[in-house]
Amino acid sequence: MAERVAIIGGGKIGEALLAGLLASGKPTRDVAVVERDADRAAELAAEYKVLVTDIATAAENAQIVVIAVKPDAVDSVLAELGKVDDNNDVERVTVTLVAGLPAAKYENALPAGSPVVRVMSNMPLLVNEAMSALSAGRYATEEQVAAVSNLLGSVGQVMVVPESLMDAVTAISGSGPPYVFLLAESMIDAGVALGLTRAQAAVLARQTIRGAGAMLTESGMTSTDLRAAVTSPGGTTAAAITELERGGLRSAMYSATAAAAAKSAKLSRRSEVESSTGNGGDGRD
Repeated sequence: MAERVAIIGGGKIGEALLAGLLASGKPTRDVAVVERDADRAAELAAEYKVLVTDIATAAENAQIVVIAVKPDAVDSVLAELGKVDDNNDVERVTVTLVAGLPAAKYENALPAGSPVVRVMSNMPLLVNEAMSALSAGRYATEEQVAAVSNLLGSVGQVMVVPESLMDAVTAISGSGPPYVFLLAESMIDAGVALGLTRAQAAVLARQTIRGAGAMLTESGMTSTDLRAAVTSPGGTTAAAITELERGGLRSAMYSATAAAAAKSAKLSRRSEVESSTGNGGDGRD
């Protein structure tokens, strides 16, 4: 039997997951959405023809409950989920897409033994090109992890990692798209400085990054081999790469990702302290 899915949170992330599920063939009858803003709820119901309802109704018969809300709304969501009457015929797994909050926070708030899967996805989920890493909590089974992997596979690629690596995942993938956006911004500004119009430079940068990404994913070659293949000794690319290395691009990336990982770890530690003391937090610092 196909899993019924409840998505708590009808913002951009929740809608992207909803759209991906339906596009992959998930029947509308097997998906419910929770969205408290009345206008937004009506918009989602009209656009996707799915049930938009309250937490208790959405979760009651769902095998997978996805939490896709802002960090400061998690505590109230968990309080309501904890009151949902369990259907003995349904084994429910809670999936969190909320950044910076460990699986233990959910396990401590939900009924004892509740299976939880923590997910770190990223911005390209909005265009069905996400990179999602997931970690099983203490009580999640292999079958439930596989079901969640299949679910997230509708909006991109999936990787299973131990939760101890989630800070590293956040640094490389979760926060990664803005690194590429900054690269594009820099290329565009450089193109303007060389005499191109901003519109011309933007097209050149966007398509170059798109094409390079396609080569990385489809060529079967490593990034090192691809770079070497198009860097002729003494050529224009070699001159540019030399300046990028001299400017510290590689070391800057090491420092940037280390800072992101450290920030992620700090948020997780704070969440654990607040969970153990009963104080709510908003996940921001």
